[in-house]
This record gives sequence, C-alpha cells and structure tokens, in this order.
Amino acid sequence: MHPYMNHIQLGYYGVLPFLACVFWPLLLGSSPQAIDAFSLYSMGILAFMAGTLWRAGEQSYTHAVMAVLVVIPFPLLAFASATTTLIYLAVCFPTVLLFERGMPTWQQYHKDYHKMRFILTSVVFVCHLFMIAQSLELARG
Repeated sequence: MHPYMNHIQLGYYGVLPFLACVFWPLLLGSSPQAIDAFSLYSMGILAFMAGTLWRAGEQSYTHAVMAVLVVIPFPLLAFASATTTLIYLAVCFPTVLLFERGMPTWQQYHKDYHKMRFILTSVVFVCHLFMIAQSLELARG
C-alpha cells in the first residue's frame, strides 16, 4: 500500500455526500433543502481543498493568492441565488485542481492520487450540473 492510499480512500468517501444530494431529489422530489445541503457541503469541501493548497513558505506569492482566491467570495454567496452559487462552486472545483497541478509538489504525488483528483473533480463537477438543473427547475416552477 502506497502512502497516499488513505488520502485516496478519504477522497472517494468525501464524494458520497455529493452523490447523496444529487439522488435525494430523484428519490424524494426536488426541494430547496437538497440544494442548500449540497451547496453548504460543496463550500466546506472547496474551502478544505483550497486550504490544502496553502503551503506556507513552500510556494510563490502567486500560488498563495490562488490558494485562497476561490473562498474569498463565500460571504457574498449569501446574497446570490442558489443557481449562481452552484455555478460559482462548479467552476471553482476544476480551478482548484488546475492550481494544484501547477504547484511544484504535484509531481511528488503518486499517479493514483493524480487519477483520483481528476475523477473526483469530474464527478463533483457533474453533480453540480445536476443540482444547477434542479435549482433552475425549482426557480421556474
């Protein structure tokens, strides 16, 4: 077992609440609560992911700014519509992955970690698309 196995397992476990929130409306019908739960969990995970990019003393000023850039607007999301919040979050997850891939430490990670990050970012992005559709449907109806 390589040293990143725990990180990989935790990553896959962390996607389960995203999937649960996507399936919630499919099983129980659309509701603002499902969208709110999804958005709050998404913000928490995004903040965590951005925090993992923070490597004090190991990065350039630009990388330090990029590590926190995605979470700075969080307070403003309280004034945004659910759809706007979901779109913002959907864009931020691939952005964080791009930032991470640009870090010098990315090359030190195991190839299985690279694969896991790409898969999870893709799944989370698609989950956001489903929830955006749910949000639009609720706003319309």
